[in-house]
Amino acid sequence: MLNHTQLDKYKQKLLANFNSRTHYDRGRFHAPVAHRLLEFACLQPGETVLDIATGTGLVALAAAQKVGVEGKVIGVDISAGMLEQARQKQFSLGLQNTEFLEADTEIVEFSDRFFDAIFCSLALCYLTDIPAALKKWYSWLKPNGLLALNAWAEKAFPPSVLFREVAQRYGIQIPNPNEPLGALKKCYRVLYNAGFENIEVIQEQFGWYFTPDNNSAEELWQINSKNVFGHQVFELSADELERCKAEYIAEVQALPTTEQGAWCDASIFFVIAHR
Repeated sequence: MLNHTQLDKYKQKLLANFNSRTHYDRGRFHAPVAHRLLEFACLQPGETVLDIATGTGLVALAAAQKVGVEGKVIGVDISAGMLEQARQKQFSLGLQNTEFLEADTEIVEFSDRFFDAIFCSLALCYLTDIPAALKKWYSWLKPNGLLALNAWAEKAFPPSVLFREVAQRYGIQIPNPNEPLGALKKCYRVLYNAGFENIEVIQEQFGWYFTPDNNSAEELWQINSKNVFGHQVFELSADELERCKAEYIAEVQALPTTEQGAWCDASIFFVIAHR
């Protein structure tokens, strides 16, 4: 078990955020993005797989079915709440080739050249040192082993971009979680610097239209302000927070629309690379 007192403030917030996500699998992106990543990876029976920040096991459990009884899948996550959901699904599926570990993915260690494939779906942005993590993962892969990950484009989710812009007007700097690998050149450069070869980046769109009315704007405020990348707005005084929220809601309602509604871009990069 984790010694939670040893986690820094950021990871405490991260842990609380994900432990509270009881409907994670019902999210718009989590399952389809995870399954799409697996399609690009082309796992083979008998392979040994690591799933970084496995969450509810969306990637890990699907991978376990692909590698079969001769294969092995290890899923690692910091959140006990998410792992409990993963283990319940594992039990329902009757999978014996899967192991879930509660651990900080930036601290956990494995033997060099141990895995045939390593996955990280929708979680790279939560790491505190992405280059260091990638170098560590590189060392864990067997020769020609595969790394499969994904990352949202820098300007994905315009309502979140707008949230950061409004917060900045009040002196609150909220990091863009999509910035580290949010462009094609960044994906190639970061992976190349970690030692990876045969890097392939595929960009796909998971966007949708929405109605920017008051209800939607209020929901978007709640989503962004309660996120680990956004909770900083609560450092404002009560009066400033109220004005910040009102300004954000007004600007969401003013977003340009078509007959279909306002477009929410959700462009994502799927990255496949080899040791």
